[in-house]
Amino acid sequence: MWLKPEEVLLKNALKLWVTQKSSCYFILQRRRGHGEGGGRLTGRLVGALDAVLDSNARVAPFRILLQVPGSQVYSPIACGATLEEINQHWDWLEQNLLHTLSVFDNKDDIASFVKGKVKALIAEETSSRLAEQEEEPEKFREALVKFEARFSFPEAEKLVTYYSCCCWKGRVPRQGWLYLSINHLCFYSFFLGKELKLVVPWVDIQKLERTSNVFLTDTIRITTQNKERDFSMFLNLDEVFKIMEQLADVTLRRLLDNEVFDLDPDLQEPSQITKRDLEARAQNEFFRAFFRLPRQERLHDVVDCSLWTPFSRCHTVGRMFASDRYICFASKEDGCCNVILPLREVVSIEKMEDTSLLPNPIIISIRSKMAFQFIELKDRDNLVESLLVRLKQVHANHPVRYDTSRDEDLSREQIKISLWNDHFVEYGRTVCMFRTEKIRKLVAMGIPESLRGKLWLLFSDAVTDLASHPGYYGNLVEESMGKCCLVTEEIERDLHRSLPEHPAFQNETGIAALRRVLTAYAHRNPKIGYCQSMNILTSVLLLYAKEEEAFWLLVAVCERMLPDYFNHRVIGAQVDQSVFEELIKEHLPELAEHMNDLSALASISLSWFLTLFLSIMPLESAVSVVDCFFYDGIKAIFQLGLAVLEANAQGLCSSKDDGQALMVLSRFLDHIKNEDSPGPPVGSHHAFFSDDQEPYPGTDIADLIRDSYEKFGDQSVEQIEHLRCKHRIRVLQGHEDTTKQNVLRVVIPEVSILPEDLEELYDLFKREHMMSCYWEQPRPMAPRHDPSRPYAEQYRIDAQQFAHLFQLVSPWTCGAHTEILAERTFRLLDDNMDHLIEFKAFVSCLDVMYNGEMNEKIKLLYRLHISPALTENDRDSQSPLKNPLLSTSRPLVFGKSNGDAADYQKQLKQMIKDLAKEKDKTEKELPKMSQREFIQFCKTLYSMFHEDPEENDLYQAIATVTTLLLQIGEVGQRSSSSGSCSQEGGEELRASALFPEQDSVFADTSPSKVAQDSQTFPEEAEGDWTVSLEHILASLLTEQSLVNFFEKPLDIKSKLENAKINQYSLKTLEMSRQPQPELKLSNL
Repeated sequence: MWLKPEEVLLKNALKLWVTQKSSCYFILQRRRGHGEGGGRLTGRLVGALDAVLDSNARVAPFRILLQVPGSQVYSPIACGATLEEINQHWDWLEQNLLHTLSVFDNKDDIASFVKGKVKALIAEETSSRLAEQEEEPEKFREALVKFEARFSFPEAEKLVTYYSCCCWKGRVPRQGWLYLSINHLCFYSFFLGKELKLVVPWVDIQKLERTSNVFLTDTIRITTQNKERDFSMFLNLDEVFKIMEQLADVTLRRLLDNEVFDLDPDLQEPSQITKRDLEARAQNEFFRAFFRLPRQERLHDVVDCSLWTPFSRCHTVGRMFASDRYICFASKEDGCCNVILPLREVVSIEKMEDTSLLPNPIIISIRSKMAFQFIELKDRDNLVESLLVRLKQVHANHPVRYDTSRDEDLSREQIKISLWNDHFVEYGRTVCMFRTEKIRKLVAMGIPESLRGKLWLLFSDAVTDLASHPGYYGNLVEESMGKCCLVTEEIERDLHRSLPEHPAFQNETGIAALRRVLTAYAHRNPKIGYCQSMNILTSVLLLYAKEEEAFWLLVAVCERMLPDYFNHRVIGAQVDQSVFEELIKEHLPELAEHMNDLSALASISLSWFLTLFLSIMPLESAVSVVDCFFYDGIKAIFQLGLAVLEANAQGLCSSKDDGQALMVLSRFLDHIKNEDSPGPPVGSHHAFFSDDQEPYPGTDIADLIRDSYEKFGDQSVEQIEHLRCKHRIRVLQGHEDTTKQNVLRVVIPEVSILPEDLEELYDLFKREHMMSCYWEQPRPMAPRHDPSRPYAEQYRIDAQQFAHLFQLVSPWTCGAHTEILAERTFRLLDDNMDHLIEFKAFVSCLDVMYNGEMNEKIKLLYRLHISPALTENDRDSQSPLKNPLLSTSRPLVFGKSNGDAADYQKQLKQMIKDLAKEKDKTEKELPKMSQREFIQFCKTLYSMFHEDPEENDLYQAIATVTTLLLQIGEVGQRSSSSGSCSQEGGEELRASALFPEQDSVFADTSPSKVAQDSQTFPEEAEGDWTVSLEHILASLLTEQSLVNFFEKPLDIKSKLENAKINQYSLKTLEMSRQPQPELKLSNL
């Protein structure tokens, strides 16, 4: 066990301890008198001393000391009762610490680092022991308090688990604590006076892998868009990696792949996820994948036991898995014996007498008069009780109908299939048969034609669905036929492309059956609907099974055996292609080295997985592949694909381009024959690739399948599922990158913001959406990420999210008024009134604020203060201003001589005339601004100028301009009431009214006079008081300080940097409603 380091002097210990091993920094010692064959006096004395001591005071016979070169002080860091135990600690130190310590220059730093690491290991061991003893140990609660204090997340961010480890920064390790929560990976370290915080959202992780570096043999590497981080020195690295992989997989699928991902009931609420839930989920997924059961099947019990196997005359050690509707058994030795017992096939479950030869036995009897004996079951009584409850429930929902016709059908073919019949007699002939290595060999040899459909039903367990849903298919056909939609049009288009060379589909009978099956399935599962390649698969199923049986076989393939293959983005197929690439690198390294870009091979092999080789191999050969697939699942396709590549490795290595490689593989696959096929050969869809001038040597499918099992059959279901989990992260993040690049490709030509800044803005936009998914209840206005929508519409934000981003990145910050301005901006951008805006609209608005000309900025401000941006119910527009806009204490001095004033009057008159004429030539005229709207416009301007370096000049200038515009509005009000002026004449009147001979507007600019002017408009006349965009723009142009303010260059990069730092803090502050310390998001 690890010990809390305490300093000792070695010279006092030399007589009691003997050094066994030593290194630069560590010494392993043995207590004298332990393990000595001789009888030296010193050893006897020490041994006698230890023997008479109380058990609590006895010293462990082995220990490890920390020694710092040049120091006489040593610290014990571990002890052990056996040599094996202490050697485990020594090996851990050598693998994880020894090479690391060389990077430190100071010996005190070395001692501090090792002691800190050992203390962390002790704390972790303690917490692990407590976690085993109680549901929520005190140590976990302490860690939770520290997690909340250090990272200031909202309460909804639940901590799942935590570990002591090191985070590497270059060549320097930082000892600290790794916190794994439902949405984030966090690391905290306070070492040598320096604090380090890292926060990495799971959704940002692009790669999660175990690697090694020059210092450590095993580390966990986290890769995001910009950085890599290595974590090491875990007490149990395997456990940590599994938990991290599970959390990353669950979070990415929940947030990025909701198109097909259905969470387990226990995980549908993310805040309820615990470490135990993740472990149960991993076990549940393995169970469903291993036995290829429906997704909704929930595992209840996993029990070690032994099953009587009559063919071997002994009990086979393994495990029993009990779920909602199944009892399954898997032998400890992989592939030795597997059994699947659907509860609807079970007649009784009984306890037998407990004996020394048969401890805790139970007997499970099934309808086909077979019985399965299980022994050595722990907690047998409770297990049997729970099994009987579920058995009763299954029989109540699906009454058992005894039907022996299937047995009679099989018995009729005993002459042709004597080998299979002998197997049925010994191992069983129903879905409950013993599944052993012998049946795998029989399948690899090829299933007889007359048994193929029935065995496909048994191996896939589609027979259970068929029996459990009488009349279901017929009802689906009635409901779906005659309906016309996009899916049915696609089906009709592909019907005549499905095995057109086969006689069964050269008449309307076969075509009609294919149409009914495909249409019924699309009606059953609209999420999948219809996907190309389903027609080829279904047509082959119809050749060997009845129509309803083919339907349930299709259900088994699409929903259980090839999950996520047949949907909008074919995520499952892409994941398996990525897994296939890794298997090529592992098993065929020379080919992988030659083919620099394995994605080319993956694109060729995609059809192998989607159609199970049916579209690229002669049918009589491809059905043998389907035989193996129904028995072994996707593993059979992986290993056969590797066998095909190995057989063509020489040709592929000599190919000059992808086209030539495609030709090599196509010729090979097209010439695969099945010498045992009773029917005439049927060509593949790709026969046109192989128009050979000379005979091409053929390959027998039985030989190819045998080679695939012998050379590449060592992949277990657990290994494949682990690889799928690993590569699903990369595939989903690849789709996210594609979405991002497509959105930016559309936006970049339309704005002046630099591409690198647009990328930062996109990440902020997406993160704002994600943060709402992390911690808030789903709002009807903010739907989840939908990958089936067009790229630009996949991420959209609502008004609340927009307000956060506006506050972070907008240059128009107005203090308390900013939130109101953000609301108006959102209403302006929400063209279709769905209360959501896309990234393009958000960026276009920012582009005007940062890079627009002055007239574009003023126009945007103008639009923000008229309908629809400013509404009657606007929370700020109804209340009168507490301080009138024009009641400023600053004198409004318009310093011009009389001559200059006259020239200025002429210029302004001409400017107004020109603007009035020009607006007829431009886009649609904007509505004029009422007095209420104008007051809000002025208030926004005043708020924008706050804390500006030229604040005083700006306030004076805007007061002057406001007075001008109030006079313009008054003149317009008078001309409107008289009705005697034309449009041009009205503009002339407005301009001339501003400059009477005595120039009274600018002569008296005292605060009282200005305040009086602001109150001169009666309430009933407010609707007639208006100013236009042209008037506002012309007036603003008269003040150089205002022109300078709107035309000065603005730096978006500093805003983006601050936004990345403060985005989380702003969100947590809003949710907690109290001040929180700043939380820095790692720039990973």
